[in-house]
Amino acid sequence: MASGFFALLDDIATLMDDVAMMSKVAGKKTAGILGDDLAVNAEKASGFMSSRELPVLWAITKGSFLNKLIILPLAFLLSAFLPAAVTVILIIGGLYLAYEGAEKIYEYFFPHAHETDTPKLEKLSEEEILRIEKEKIKSAILTDFILSVEIVIIALGSVTNETLVTQILVVTVIAFIATVGVYGIVALIVRMDEFGAKLIDLNDRKDSISDKIGGFLVSALPKVIKSLSIIGTIALLLVSGGIFVHNIHFMHDLLPGLPGILVELLTGLAVGILMLLIIKSATGVWKKFAH
Repeated sequence: MASGFFALLDDIATLMDDVAMMSKVAGKKTAGILGDDLAVNAEKASGFMSSRELPVLWAITKGSFLNKLIILPLAFLLSAFLPAAVTVILIIGGLYLAYEGAEKIYEYFFPHAHETDTPKLEKLSEEEILRIEKEKIKSAILTDFILSVEIVIIALGSVTNETLVTQILVVTVIAFIATVGVYGIVALIVRMDEFGAKLIDLNDRKDSISDKIGGFLVSALPKVIKSLSIIGTIALLLVSGGIFVHNIHFMHDLLPGLPGILVELLTGLAVGILMLLIIKSATGVWKKFAH
């Protein structure tokens, strides 16, 4: 009886070791998409009134948890009964990520025309502000859903050869970290300027250490968000390139003389440009026939 109990504990310990090890592997493979998730959500969660930033972020976080609750069971069912579908979804997701990365680069060099006359916040009623806020929250949750699918599928793809129990535990750990970790960091980022302002008001002395640190935090916020956007774009191309290189055999040996990370970046960029051309052409043709 006792030996059976200790054998069970040993099995559990071994399983936890496997889960911890595979979680590290899956974490490395999803790091790129997590970087983009962080950049996108930091951008979407900023721009609100100071008093509304954290409530908005909490609403998006709850939506993200709901997204994971929908995605995880579906992903595990596919892995158990139709494992080939995981690879197919992974490739489709890679195409989307490559397109998104290339589209961001295209937007940087050839920005779309934006309306210059945007309504000022003070001219909006409270109902209008709340309506705009809800629309932004819905948009952020939808974006989170797409990114969450990719995170879950990439994590699942890294443990396809493991038992179903290990797959469930590893992918659930990654999904939990993706939500709590990403939105926790986003909360710190969007409150940087508020914390900086409090440091500036900490005392009446000018040019004090708190003033300098506070001023740095206030001025750093837009630069941090912009930097995250650039890092996120590179991460998108790396993640998508990695998906193609590791799942399509002829791409794996396409550029044998180059470092792996450069091969993945160039592959993601090439596929992204191709997808961008296809979608732009298809959109142009659709508009012609629509009119």
